[in-house]
Amino acid sequence: MFRRRKAIPAKTPGELDAMEAAGRIVGQALLAVREAASVGTTTADLDAVAEEVIRSHGAVPTFLGYGGFPASICSSVNDVVVHGIPSADTVLRDGDLVSIDCGATLDGWVGDSAISFGVGELDPAVDKLNRATEQVLYDGLGAMVPGNRLTDVSHALEKATRKAEADFGIKLGILAGYGGHGIGSEMHEDPYLANEGRPGKGPVIQEGSVMAIEPMLILGGETESTVLDDDWTVVTDDGSPAAHWEHTVAATADGPRILTPR
Repeated sequence: MFRRRKAIPAKTPGELDAMEAAGRIVGQALLAVREAASVGTTTADLDAVAEEVIRSHGAVPTFLGYGGFPASICSSVNDVVVHGIPSADTVLRDGDLVSIDCGATLDGWVGDSAISFGVGELDPAVDKLNRATEQVLYDGLGAMVPGNRLTDVSHALEKATRKAEADFGIKLGILAGYGGHGIGSEMHEDPYLANEGRPGKGPVIQEGSVMAIEPMLILGGETESTVLDDDWTVVTDDGSPAAHWEHTVAATADGPRILTPR
């Protein structure tokens, strides 16, 4: 149960700048991966691109070795929602929806961000899913302001999801059991951030509080998922495609500050 007076820890202005330095490297890695992705490319190829960008900027891939994860990015294709493991056997095809999650650690601070994109031409409904998920991220992160509580962000993401359903004329499922998290000198810090929920609960957001905000949405309304035998890869139970967008965001007196710009 949440303790009512607890607040999400705050970073200093200098620490936020250091986190943004790491986050900018993540942004560059994601853009390089998106540029490199084409029909015939493997997700292992994309992993190599991201690692090269990260290391060339003096940072280290946060994901590599984290909890035993074997790569620098998570590469999730079509019905894989999150935590897909890059592989030389996963060859991208025309019409694939690819979600890339990436982290970089620089001078002890972590940036974490994700994008989704199509290879070639997406099915129109899948394209709407992807654009809707990106819209939900940007609409929802608007609640990351001092004085709000944790679940105000959750509620904003849920409301943004329902608005996106109407805007794009599709049904969206919010992946059950997965969400965002605190972040700083470690990739996963307290608290956990659900992507839906009632407002006004949980610890208070302070000036300098930082959260990784990451909607994961499934086309058609399915919310159930299964973790494959590799203990990482999360797939939708009904095979529906999914999209994932994420930014590391700080609460400031001037509003939400995206620390993973791209």
